[in-house]
Amino acid sequence: MTCKYFNTISNWLALVGAFTFLSIGFGCKQPEKPVEEVVDLREYQYGICTDSLDVTHYVMKPGDNPATIFARLGFTPAQADSISQCSSGVLDPTKLKAGMEFCTITTPDSMATIKYIVFPKSLTDFVVINLCEELPAAYPYTKEITYKRKFVSGTINSSLWNTMKEVGSDPLLAIKLSDVYAWQIDFFDVKEGDSFSAIYNEAYIDDTTALNISSIEAAVFTHQGKTYNAIPFMQDSIQEYYDEEGKSLRKAFLKAPLDFFRITSKYTNARFHPILKRYRAHHGIDYAAPTGTPVKSIGAGVVIAKGFQGGGGNFIKIRHNSAYSTTYMHLSKFARGIRIGSTVQQGEVIAYVGSTGLSTGPHLDFRVYKNGQPINPLHVEAPPSKPVKPELRDSFLLVKNALLQEIDSCNRLHTTSSNRTIALIQSNTNLK
Repeated sequence: MTCKYFNTISNWLALVGAFTFLSIGFGCKQPEKPVEEVVDLREYQYGICTDSLDVTHYVMKPGDNPATIFARLGFTPAQADSISQCSSGVLDPTKLKAGMEFCTITTPDSMATIKYIVFPKSLTDFVVINLCEELPAAYPYTKEITYKRKFVSGTINSSLWNTMKEVGSDPLLAIKLSDVYAWQIDFFDVKEGDSFSAIYNEAYIDDTTALNISSIEAAVFTHQGKTYNAIPFMQDSIQEYYDEEGKSLRKAFLKAPLDFFRITSKYTNARFHPILKRYRAHHGIDYAAPTGTPVKSIGAGVVIAKGFQGGGGNFIKIRHNSAYSTTYMHLSKFARGIRIGSTVQQGEVIAYVGSTGLSTGPHLDFRVYKNGQPINPLHVEAPPSKPVKPELRDSFLLVKNALLQEIDSCNRLHTTSSNRTIALIQSNTNLK
């Protein structure tokens, strides 16, 4: 009886074990509960949780320095000195100017005890002074920069700068585009009816304050009936812009040494001189621009002459290679560090527009020489940089097709929208 009982129990346990093995083997188990993502809803400023603290902003007054600011906040001279010493390694008092904002972070009670003081160094960089401990401590804080991908298009009626403003985009995007197309398009000569489309990244802080145009991601510019594509592509660890055939947009010389100003006198063998009152050759281009406008070298080279030269006033001459040299005249002053023998890079600021010498107003007289003979700057043909390598051709085609299709899609979308500037990605991205 007992043996039979134990045999029955053993059989029953064996069945339970077998069922358990089968259950495990065939994956019969309880479904796992989904892991819920924990979202921190607390408010932070300058990396500090300010949910239970008050933030008060102040504006610096003329003559303010850390000592006067700390005294006005209620610190004793000894405390102010201690705070100044702890922050001396990260905060330069000479950089604090009237009109700049700083803030205190205090307890919300009637005592309003100051826990932190925050000084700005730029729109993104700050110095935080921590007063929570017995001894004060200071450290740098940098706000996170996020990027929004945007699209803009427009047709020029007066200038690229004005058109950018009309379509609701940052006018500084005009300068970015002029840099991209500096070797193809003379932006002194854009015409009514020229058009553009561009995809670009704009940098933001706090998700609402625009900092700058971070990059041009793709562009199409139609100038005098000809279309110029700009496709960014990385080659030899350097990103350049290429046309649809994979040829680099960068050439040996820029189209012009200034940004966005008008030509007042072109290359000619017989121009009536407004001061000398007689006809004489003018083997250069006059660009009207305000005094102080930066003048850029159109190509890499060496400064071979600099100084004052009669009617030309202050001037600089640069030799670019064995054949080409350029001269820049009527300058108000020279850029710092520019001297005879200096090496300059393409696009480097070498001087500033002025009205020295025989001049009726501020302008740049720009001249180009080939083998010692003057030539028309508007007709200079410079060779391009290296094209996309054959082994990278397939990768370039993928990038080009994707970007041009994106621009085409955005242009079609814009035909049904009055807003000519749109965000392609509404949420922030960290794309650079």
